[in-house]
Amino acid sequence: MADRQPSARLGHLLLKANLITEEQLERALAEQRVRGGSLSSILIDLGYLKEEDLLKFLHTRYGVPSINVSNLEIDPKLAELIGPEFMRKYLVVPVRRAGSTLYVAMADPFDVSVIDDLKFHTGYHIEALVAPESEIRRAIDRFFDPTAALAETIKGGEEEAVEVVRQEETFDLSEVEKTAEEAPVVRLVNAILADAIIKGVSDIHLEPYEKYFRVRYRIDGVLYEVMKPPLKMKNAIVSRIKIMSQLDIAERRLPQDGRFLIRMGNREIDFRVSVMPSQYGEKVVLRLLDKAKLQLDLTKLGFEPEDLERFDRAIHKPFGMILVTGPTGSGKTTTLYSVLSELNKTSVNICTAEDPIEFSLPGVNQVQIHDAIGLTFASCLRTFLRQDPDIIMVGEIRDLETAEIAVRAALTGHLVLSTLHTNDAPSTMTRLLDMGVEPFLVSSSVIMVVAQRLVRTICPDCKEAMEVPPEALLELGVPEEEVYNGFRAWRGKGCPRCNNIGYRGRIALFEVMTVDDEIKEMVLRRAPATEIRRVAIEHGMRSLRQSGIIKVKKGITTIEEVLRVTAE
Repeated sequence: MADRQPSARLGHLLLKANLITEEQLERALAEQRVRGGSLSSILIDLGYLKEEDLLKFLHTRYGVPSINVSNLEIDPKLAELIGPEFMRKYLVVPVRRAGSTLYVAMADPFDVSVIDDLKFHTGYHIEALVAPESEIRRAIDRFFDPTAALAETIKGGEEEAVEVVRQEETFDLSEVEKTAEEAPVVRLVNAILADAIIKGVSDIHLEPYEKYFRVRYRIDGVLYEVMKPPLKMKNAIVSRIKIMSQLDIAERRLPQDGRFLIRMGNREIDFRVSVMPSQYGEKVVLRLLDKAKLQLDLTKLGFEPEDLERFDRAIHKPFGMILVTGPTGSGKTTTLYSVLSELNKTSVNICTAEDPIEFSLPGVNQVQIHDAIGLTFASCLRTFLRQDPDIIMVGEIRDLETAEIAVRAALTGHLVLSTLHTNDAPSTMTRLLDMGVEPFLVSSSVIMVVAQRLVRTICPDCKEAMEVPPEALLELGVPEEEVYNGFRAWRGKGCPRCNNIGYRGRIALFEVMTVDDEIKEMVLRRAPATEIRRVAIEHGMRSLRQSGIIKVKKGITTIEEVLRVTAE
């Protein structure tokens, strides 16, 4: 067989390092002659060697780079270049391509014959990285058979065990496991949920179409397809999620909303479920709310120092209204929760009206809005005013009644925080006027408006400088003196840590507008948003695009991301 000599070489290296005995080596080589496979895997199977000891030995003694492929997203083009048969037969996983060099993960990097075959097969120079054979097998299975690979994620380890928790009662984990053994669909759904938690997914989309059923994850604001379960399983998968969410399984014509909790290890994740009838069945979207990932430090949200100073002054005022604006998923709730965390003291009474309550904040009186029984934002606000509040948060101002009560609360000695859906900060003032709020009430109550967007941040492990034509920088809005004075842009070239995407994590761009006397006067005479914007910028407001340019210059994000979320 092609791997005899390389295996013997690795065996003698391990023997020389006193990691195995001569008797163990001979027995392992004999076993290899019978069943084939790599010597390292046989030594590990026989209990003579641990995977971590092998990796450490190869890395420290011989300088072979190691790599974690447990979360590696294999590039389909590289997989096609090597071929599925070659990958499975020789346990080789492509990691990345750089010029004429192809980096691959192998359990035995001394297997020269496989490296030579791979070089001939692909036409690339091969650089071998070492990884545990078990992880390589799982990476290959995950790529070629994602359904089976996902099901494997919930077998065995306690850290991956999934426990479903209802609001009123706790399921017995043993009963869940028993059901999982009887129903493959339950194992698959649990595996999807566990995999999403591990990967830091914000939303899971389950979408039926005429000829296929797909699962997509939203990671850092962008959707990625992860698998296509068999079409015949779509109704069973949707029904399983409905059972977990305590929804009506029989109702398939109307939208439904629900929720459930998952405990995985020491983490507790809240899933918000939305079921919607579509042409080929019910589409399900699950939003993951992970308390462990909630960022409540204002200094880490993305504010520039000057903007943070102005924002901090505004939130510490005794009364007035502060509005945070932006589209759905732009991080408005996180910003408001960060403010509440900053202001939450035993001497202060804070009341919030939310739909839904995304995270529980100790020391804050949070109320879940329920329109069906008459518990609206407006009715909740009226009640708050009889509860001796200091600070009031309204999840969203949706109608004139809510807006007027919030404005009057801000004028009667309360600090009011809320959100609106507008494209920028100046447009918020005209939106309130369009809703029917009197100009004198808007100008007297609103003290600050903050618009925000989320951009993906460059992966720090593969960040590199890039050349950008001066024309593109000028079009972006970079000042001409900076363009021709060494302005640098950055990008992520892709690495295993970021699944070869080039991005890891997100940060906010902010547009902070202080409502000063001149802007108040403009609101009173119903000036257009463009005019308010011009004056706000003259008075020191930094636009969303300008905030993005600063983060590009600092190497935090890319030009493409700033262009994606801002328009000027």
